[in-house]
Order: sequence, then C-alpha cells, then structure tokens
Amino acid sequence: MEQKKHPISESNVLGFLTVAMEFCTLVERVTALSLFAFVDGSIKVLPLLYSKATLLPSLETEDDDSAPEQTVTEEMYETARSGIAALLGEFDSFLETFHPDMPYSDTPIAAFISESLADVYQDIGNFIGLFSHDNNKVATEAVAVCKTNFREYWGQRLLNALKALHAIRYNEENDLETYDIE
Repeated sequence: MEQKKHPISESNVLGFLTVAMEFCTLVERVTALSLFAFVDGSIKVLPLLYSKATLLPSLETEDDDSAPEQTVTEEMYETARSGIAALLGEFDSFLETFHPDMPYSDTPIAAFISESLADVYQDIGNFIGLFSHDNNKVATEAVAVCKTNFREYWGQRLLNALKALHAIRYNEENDLETYDIE
C-alpha cells in the first residue's frame, strides 16, 4: 500500500520554499549588489514568488491560540528596509493606488518599495524559519499562515513593489547603466 505524502512535502510547497529562499537571499545581499542587479533580480524573482504563493495548498491547522514563532526580528526587518532604501535612493518612492483611503484623498499617497519588500521579506523569512523545523505540525502552520498573509497582506505589497520596480527597470530615462552596475 502506498503511503500518503504529507501536504508540506508537495511539489507546490517545495517550489514555493525554493523561490522564497531565493527572494530572501536577494534581500539579505542588497548591500553587495548594484542598483541594476537588485532591480533586475527583483523583477525576476517577485513574479515567481507570487505565482508559487497562489499554488500553496489550503491547510487546516489546529486551533491553538499561540502565535507562530517569528524568526525575522525587527532589526532584520529594518536592516532589509534600510538597505533597499539606500540602494534605490530616489527610486524608492512610488504612488500608492491601492491604499484604502485613495478614493477619498485629494493628494497622492506615497509608498516605498523598500517598505513593501521588507514586509514581504518579513513574512517569507518567518515562513522559512518555521518550515525549517523538522516538525510537520510547525511546517503545516507555516504554510497556512503564509498563505493567509499572502492573501490578506503581502501579495498586494509584492505587486505594488513589482509595478514600481518595472517602471524603474524599463524606463529609458532612468538608464540604470549610469548607476554602479556589476
């Protein structure tokens, strides 16, 4: 009789984990990258991360009131955010079109790529940290929390940042080659 595979060992979960690790590595190496390398790498990995997140299975978790362990500290978040902000410089801000107050605002609402990507990094880093435990219950919880957070929060943040990064990368006026390219 064939043994049923645990949902966390499904190819969709493992595929997401692979891309999640690639994204986190990109963010954690931001200070070693040129502007072009970071922007180009981001516009390649972010669509994959989004796509893989949509394929995560819906998993049931035990109703336990304890919050999952947070492996990305405030210091790690701030290091990621400030590193991205420093690298992007003048390109960091963009107009936020999906802010809930936007329909009622007389002035544009600014957002920051660095903050959006740091928010994604925080959830993805926490997912990786939890998933790396050799414990099916904890890994299942990591997948469930990640999918919920994707749907409710970081999926939209990722798309907003990707749209702004696309404009930076493919705007001929920006000529990223004039910046410190590897």
